[in-house]
Amino acid sequence: MIVTSCEHVRTITATSGLWRGSFPQVAFMGRSNVGKSSLINRLLGARGLARTSKTPGRTRAIQLFRVNDRYDFVDLPGYGYARVPRPMREEWQGLIESYLEGPSGPDLAVVLVDSRRGPSELDQELITWLQSRRIPARVVLTKIDKLPRAQRGSAVLRTAAGLGLDPGAPPLASSVITGDGLNTLWKVLDEALLHGGRGTLHPHPAAHRAVATHRGHSGPQHQPPPVESTRKKRTRP
Repeated sequence: MIVTSCEHVRTITATSGLWRGSFPQVAFMGRSNVGKSSLINRLLGARGLARTSKTPGRTRAIQLFRVNDRYDFVDLPGYGYARVPRPMREEWQGLIESYLEGPSGPDLAVVLVDSRRGPSELDQELITWLQSRRIPARVVLTKIDKLPRAQRGSAVLRTAAGLGLDPGAPPLASSVITGDGLNTLWKVLDEALLHGGRGTLHPHPAAHRAVATHRGHSGPQHQPPPVESTRKKRTRP
């Protein structure tokens, strides 16, 4: 894909703000400080579009970015950061569950894992939860440039084994610094966006009911991990 335009179009802080759009969506998720915003900025060639921070826990809402007036990139709050009050964590978790499970949910979930640390128990819980909801997902290892080249292959294998991934969809190793793996990731994104989309605009059903009611559905009882405890025109490199 050639990125000709990208802009921030919505900040969602409550289920009442969820919206079913006609544009295909890719959602980026992972632990706090794993590099979600940096990866989005690098993919879109728009520095500063998605806000980055060295302080974990700063992303406290769902951020929606429109790409080429045809696709949406979604930056979800990170998980696993403990220094956030429990009521706030539960509120964010309810928001994320409602987004992922509802009709506004993504055509592809991109789960980011820090290549230096490998998959955590929370990453495993997230993959299991996505699988239980039949949400397509692809794992991406971030910050691969921080590892010696001799260790990169084993990091991919270790992550695949730790998360029980399908051999046909191994983790993609990437770096926003060197650009490693970004072309391969774009191919995966292009495929998901090409076949995605959900029709006309409608309010998300969660906008009309409480999160507690939403959680009371009769489906599988897996739970996702707890959440963390200016238009620009550019061409993709």
